[in-house]
Amino acid sequence: MAKISATIGSALYKTEIKSATNSIISDEPVSAGGQDLGFSPEELLASALAACTCGTLRMYANRKGWVELTDIQVDVTFSRDVQLNVSHMTRTINLVGDLKEEQKTRLLAIANKCPIHNTLTHTITIDTTIT
Repeated sequence: MAKISATIGSALYKTEIKSATNSIISDEPVSAGGQDLGFSPEELLASALAACTCGTLRMYANRKGWVELTDIQVDVTFSRDVQLNVSHMTRTINLVGDLKEEQKTRLLAIANKCPIHNTLTHTITIDTTIT
């Protein structure tokens, strides 16, 4: 289970996010009133999908012994229509190496099974308490 703590002081939007062993800063761009000191919350969400896709594909390719896959680049864009309450992500995967079409097809299927993809495409429940 992942456990994250986020803390904000008096500075608008600048949030320190910590896990048990790491920390990052989240902020909004200057155009939105922040200081652009870190990833925005939307960028953090998109980065979770990109990172999980990369890791899942690398793990699968390594397990299959596909040494011809030298690099994987995943680009994710995230947009939200607040009025329609609809969000949209576009994920583009660039596989570098001399791969056969069957390998690419299989890697696409695996990408669509990465844990974050599964989380984002299935029901999410959030329980919230105030202390």
